[in-house]
Amino acid sequence: MNEGDKRALLRSSVREFLDFPSPGICFRDITPILKDPTAFSAAIDLFESYLRDHFPKIDLIAGLDSRGFLFGPALAQRFGIGFVLIRKKGKLPGPTECVSYSLEYGKAEIEIQVDAVDPGQKVVIIDDLLATGGTMAAACELLKRRNADIVACLVVIELSPLKGAEKLKSYPVHALLQYD
Repeated sequence: MNEGDKRALLRSSVREFLDFPSPGICFRDITPILKDPTAFSAAIDLFESYLRDHFPKIDLIAGLDSRGFLFGPALAQRFGIGFVLIRKKGKLPGPTECVSYSLEYGKAEIEIQVDAVDPGQKVVIIDDLLATGGTMAAACELLKRRNADIVACLVVIELSPLKGAEKLKSYPVHALLQYD
């Protein structure tokens, strides 16, 4: 299956739920991608191809809570590298570094274990969705505080009208699918 066929398979696998979780929202549901091993493999193949073409040296994949945990370990395994968690505050044991960020409806905090990333390690951040960019930008800030070298930010879906990529101008952002 070529790249275009893989993207078409992913697009056809994404379900839309209108007015979820609130009126006026069109929720893009990736769970059919996870249910279909061919579609899931296509997503990992596309991420892998992008990274191998653009960033030959990667040390870690960091997944955002919680859907980045679904794609990140499979991608890390393809590269033979480690996977680290960036979680909501209070979910990780041991010493952690935390950062607060704003959401459309309030504030949130994410954290990473202080020994998860060594200074200078080349890290790719992965999540399922880029909307307003708040969570991904916070993850970048968290990794910068740990002196990581952020190589790229990967997502399955980017909601382009919400301009989340603009908050990440310092880093390459790669989405498998974009919706206007």
